[in-house]
Amino acid sequence: MQEGSQTADVGSGSSLLTAPLRSTMLRLAWPVFVEQFLYFLVGLTDIYLAGFLSKEATTAVGLAAYVGWLASNIFSLVSTGTVAVVARHWGAGELESANRAANRALAIGAVVGLAVYALIWFAAPSYAALMRLEGTTAEMVVRFLRIDGAGYLFSCLTVAGAAALRGSGQMRVPMMILGFVNVLNVIITTVLSGVGPAEWLSISDRLGITPLGLDGIAYGTFVARAIGGLLTLGVLSSGRFGLRLIPREVSLCGEPARRILRVGLPAGLDGLLRWSGQLGFLMIVARLSDHESERTAIMAAHLIGMQVEAISYLPACAWGMAAATLVGQSLGAQQPERARAGGHEAVLQCGILALVLTAAFFFAAQPIYELMHKDADVRAVGVPAFQFNALFQVSLVTAIVYTFALHGAGETRRPMLINLLGVFGVRLTLAYLCGIVLHGGLIGAWIGMCCDNTVRAILVALLFRRGRWMSKSL
Repeated sequence: MQEGSQTADVGSGSSLLTAPLRSTMLRLAWPVFVEQFLYFLVGLTDIYLAGFLSKEATTAVGLAAYVGWLASNIFSLVSTGTVAVVARHWGAGELESANRAANRALAIGAVVGLAVYALIWFAAPSYAALMRLEGTTAEMVVRFLRIDGAGYLFSCLTVAGAAALRGSGQMRVPMMILGFVNVLNVIITTVLSGVGPAEWLSISDRLGITPLGLDGIAYGTFVARAIGGLLTLGVLSSGRFGLRLIPREVSLCGEPARRILRVGLPAGLDGLLRWSGQLGFLMIVARLSDHESERTAIMAAHLIGMQVEAISYLPACAWGMAAATLVGQSLGAQQPERARAGGHEAVLQCGILALVLTAAFFFAAQPIYELMHKDADVRAVGVPAFQFNALFQVSLVTAIVYTFALHGAGETRRPMLINLLGVFGVRLTLAYLCGIVLHGGLIGAWIGMCCDNTVRAILVALLFRRGRWMSKSL
């Protein structure tokens, strides 16, 4: 009770709860957008550099990106629960409780990071086998995954710390940490790999570094992730931004940890099951042709397309995280209507950007693939499929933003059920039917993906509009 009386004015006086909604949403979203854009450059640079090596290298980097997506989905167990719990306390002015939850999040994140790396290490050979990879290609994929995966031992701390800071409304600090790490990643991978345009290669020569090729890309990412985790701990140790690292509070025990897990576990399970669906989708893509060379070209075209489409995830995640913060703090301050309006405003702003990306993807598909890969077969497969996929960007961002907004309220179970229906009931069924049974190739498989995004967008929008999440307790 004493805590609430001392700090109640902090939540109620927050500018997030009183400033005009449109400008507030923009203020929350733009730092995350910059951060997401820099993160996107990392994946894009990795797959771009791999394109100078071989189709097999592109496959290794692309499949590692899918594993990275698995890791981020599992880490949502920590991030989703942390944002919801910290934001609810912060909006109510309970700053000590918010700080306690932030420290518990670091402990949970460390355990989850260790589990993820163990999973990657032991499952890497089976993952390559599921993708029908053999010989040198399989060896490259397994080695890359095991080196790259070690970075998750540190990035889990970055995810937990960034989620806590966002829950308190502090969006710029995670942007600066992750932005610096992502730029560093691009530089280190370029130098260590020793591949790329001729003007880039002189950097490695001047430094006297022996090019490591594909291994250099993996080691560069590991180093950058390690620096990110250490920087996050350093920022929280300083206590300059409202939350402080307190070693005795870094524990898996107590009600704050249970609340984070209660909210986060359905989100983590949702992410794990959705990734399992994506693994099934990748297995379908890997079986679109019986000829090894053509199959490799299709897989490379698919992975490039997904990496470039990640541009749409930048605003979707940015405005989604902004919506989650605003929804959580508004509910903590007993302002449910502002929470509802915030979710709708986030979708509106992000939807406008999605329309721009629709046009850009459709008309620039050819030059995008010409830039990303030197193999003509990869471009021939990828361009028409990517133009088709471009038409569904609005539904993609709508589903993502509304899901984030619901997570900010602590509503994670129903979005999980919707995602399961979309991925397993729509995506895999139609992808198999249109891609393999009807011999529709990559476009046929992507029909299932695009229909899934559309169905999920409709259902999650209806769930948000019903408003039952507005009375949910944590």
